[in-house]
Amino acid sequence: MEMDHYKTSRFLYILEATFEYFISMLVTGAYLAKITSSIGMSDTLTGILTSFVSLGCGFQMIAIFLANKRPVKHWVTILHSINQVSFALIYLVPFIKLSKMAKIVLFIVFLLIGHAINNVVNSPKINWFMSLVDDKKRGRFTANKEMVSLIGGMVFSFAMGAVIDHFEAIGNQNGAFIVCGLSVFGLMLLHSATLIFSKEKPAEVSEKIPTGQLIGELIKDKNLFKVILVSVLWNVVNYAATPFYGSYQIKELGFTMTFVSLLSAAYAIVRTVFSRPMGKFADQYSFASMLNICFNIMLVAFCINIFTVPTNGKFFYTVYYMLNAIGMAGINSATINLIYDYADKEKRIGAFALKSMFAGFAGFFTTLIVSPLVSYIQSCDNTFLGIHLYAQQVVSAIAALLLVVLILYLNLVVRKIQKDNKNNEKR
Repeated sequence: MEMDHYKTSRFLYILEATFEYFISMLVTGAYLAKITSSIGMSDTLTGILTSFVSLGCGFQMIAIFLANKRPVKHWVTILHSINQVSFALIYLVPFIKLSKMAKIVLFIVFLLIGHAINNVVNSPKINWFMSLVDDKKRGRFTANKEMVSLIGGMVFSFAMGAVIDHFEAIGNQNGAFIVCGLSVFGLMLLHSATLIFSKEKPAEVSEKIPTGQLIGELIKDKNLFKVILVSVLWNVVNYAATPFYGSYQIKELGFTMTFVSLLSAAYAIVRTVFSRPMGKFADQYSFASMLNICFNIMLVAFCINIFTVPTNGKFFYTVYYMLNAIGMAGINSATINLIYDYADKEKRIGAFALKSMFAGFAGFFTTLIVSPLVSYIQSCDNTFLGIHLYAQQVVSAIAALLLVVLILYLNLVVRKIQKDNKNNEKR
């Protein structure tokens, strides 16, 4: 039996994803809303900042020009460390003696640098580690990776939420920010170690093609662009609503950080339970088929959030969040694995970069377009078209309508590509 030289590296990839997930938790959602509230940002600006993760994806284009810079391990490790230090620095902003506007600008700079660099290294890193996984086991492996991240994230979120609530209860919010900042820095050290001790599979000669030729081949690949459009449309759906949910939980719905952490724990459990079955289903049938199921679940989730208000918030938002967990158990891994299904080896880094770039810009500009509507509704005492509605109810309805369009596209276009390919193989 041939020795598996990359078994340890695959295990380290699971740990790498876990530590990166912990860091992402501390710079998004309710945690981000805590910092933005402390330096006086509006809900609209917070929503736009939340989507900076999406805008940063535009920097993935740089990955196409770095596609032939093999091995990737050295420069990916260095850049990843820089991006995570930038995330740690956002927790220092409330302590700096500057004007409100200067603090907001500095906060935005740190956040954007962190997301920009993270996106430069994302595609090469994914290709590095996913090349170590057997193609027939990708669904199950990505499910296992996600399960570990979620279980760890459940414990981590609950602990951090309890710490923040403790400091706020004694009137020391700055103490909570110090703990969060130090946590991000410590996680950066652990994350860097997983990259340093992982192996990289040597690139095949056929994988190295000139950048100009690579871009030309990517542009000409119509089926690849049809698949990429799934991620683009999903980001349009997602970023039409979810960037505004973080402040909704804290302000209008009045959730404590402990309750937010309990929600995150329940989310992790549900998503963990469904991740492996979703992965097995995708391995047996297809990732497109799995996406169809997940998108329909998300449609129900957004519809429930249309009716989520302070009087029923804890129950309805919890139902939404649990359905979101089931849907996302398959969506994240599927959008990555769809690229592996349709892109040749030499095109994968470029394909990942294009997917993330187009999807990222789509998400950011969707939030930018929706933000004035959120501000308008809030300025009218939460009234829209003469009806008392919270802005988050309206954006949830918009997301649901857009998701119907995406489901139709997936079934009428993308799944048809698979059927055509199978028919060609039979011939």
